Amino acid sequence: MGLIFPSIVIIIISSKVLQKFKDFRVVQDAFYGLRPAEAFFEKPLTRKEIFSIPNIMGYFRILLIPVYVLLYYHAESVREYYIAAVLVGISGITDMLDGKVARHFHMITELGKALDPVADKLTLGAMILCLAFRYENMRWLVGLFILKEGFMGIMGLLLSHYRGRKLDGAKWYGKVCTAFSYVVMFVLFFFLRLPLSLVNALIVCCGVLMAVTWVLYVPVFVKMWKEKGQAY
Repeated sequence: MGLIFPSIVIIIISSKVLQKFKDFRVVQDAFYGLRPAEAFFEKPLTRKEIFSIPNIMGYFRILLIPVYVLLYYHAESVREYYIAAVLVGISGITDMLDGKVARHFHMITELGKALDPVADKLTLGAMILCLAFRYENMRWLVGLFILKEGFMGIMGLLLSHYRGRKLDGAKWYGKVCTAFSYVVMFVLFFFLRLPLSLVNALIVCCGVLMAVTWVLYVPVFVKMWKEKGQAY
């Protein structure tokens, strides 16, 4: 509960600030980069969608990434490591809240559907990168993560552009892989004195699961490439 209250306060303040200044030129310019993404959506993006509270939560999660990465990288004491861990916890709570808010207040948007998994992957990648500063064996997991997500992203773009198809959400094994990896990274962030043997075992489990998930997605993309349609 200690993290939930400050998370909600920060989100509300961020939302109010953006809503208040959304007509300002500097704010519009900051979000102008979202406009090219309209090509991937069925309808043009509206200002209401861009500045909806769930989407602002997504932006907030992405903006938090460089903050806790730098804090973790420069940490010289247990207290500083825990500050970075608290920010990761706030990001995780925000991730849990944005979907609930979107569904409860009927704020589900195409932009939100795309933004949430992007924020998830960036957050997970950032956590893996942070831990690679502390655990040497985590470095090969960084490489595997980049290769897997790079493959997924490139195939998604190719299928959308050349076949008019898109993956309609993650497969169950993709969700299991992401959830398991998140749990492991959170554990390694918050528990600094785990035995190295246990840490290495968790890293291996994440790597194996990530590799298996990658392999399972290959035939899915091959099948989608051979067919034309909207979603799979």
